[in-house]
Amino acid sequence: MSSTANSIPPPSGVYIPAVVFFDDNDEIDVPATSAHVLRLAKAGVTGILIQGSNGEAQFLSHVERAFLIANARKTLNANGFENVLIIAGTGGQSTKETKKLCADAAAAGAMYALVLTPSVWPPQMTKERIIKFHRDVADASPIPTMIYNFPVVTAGLNLDSDIITELGRHPNIVGTKLSCADVGKLHRLTSTLPRSEFATFPGSSGVFLQGLISGSAGIIGSITNVVPKVHVELFRLWKEGKLEEAAKLQALLGHGDWELQKLGSISGIKAVVSKHFGYGNTNVRGPLTPRDLVAAGPAASAKLEELVAIEKSL
Repeated sequence: MSSTANSIPPPSGVYIPAVVFFDDNDEIDVPATSAHVLRLAKAGVTGILIQGSNGEAQFLSHVERAFLIANARKTLNANGFENVLIIAGTGGQSTKETKKLCADAAAAGAMYALVLTPSVWPPQMTKERIIKFHRDVADASPIPTMIYNFPVVTAGLNLDSDIITELGRHPNIVGTKLSCADVGKLHRLTSTLPRSEFATFPGSSGVFLQGLISGSAGIIGSITNVVPKVHVELFRLWKEGKLEEAAKLQALLGHGDWELQKLGSISGIKAVVSKHFGYGNTNVRGPLTPRDLVAAGPAASAKLEELVAIEKSL
């Protein structure tokens, strides 16, 4: 970052941590992945997160990561969605690698970088080292960075509100995704860091409305891959003060999100999307395994089916 001026956080709205589809040879299925990006944009979302945890980022090469960002930007621009933002997941297991991924993301067309805390050596990741890592990355990044807190994929490392608040003072750190789904933490952050300088997003649709009530900037949640229009609708209802209607949708999202988790999240997303929207397949990269909705039985996705029906009606 060359300037000492504060970078601008992403605008409020619905953001999708997009999945990537693979063919039967374990290579990126470009037509299906592009079709997915386009369907999300047509739903009216604010932005798309490429190569987050749902995008199987840890299973992608650096070349594949850069390609997916560039392909998303190309797909969006070619279809009149130049204003849809791209956030890129840039977490690496070293400061050097993470800096490189941020630079690659910027060159490929991303506007923000979502940075996961390294977790190969959890006992070594003290508060001081976590803060130094994120500051060093933000100092070097040509695009604003955001802190990605997801204890499930970082060996239990869970950044508290004190750490995130301290990092939020950095002029090039402009937000966070809280996949810990801790609304108390979210509210502490939104009531401490000005929205004009820092955007706090829950990482679970199970607390989408609860987050909005607590001052969040919107949502970056996995089930948005399946029902982006439902999320855009809930966000509209919230902004118009129609809390009772929004709460009804939120209740269904909470049930659907839980079903998706039990279906394996990424595997479940691909199974539901490929079943209902005319593209993609259930392939995931190992050691993950595909999910068969038929074998799981209708009860395993009953609420998801309700949500898909609403999605198609909007």
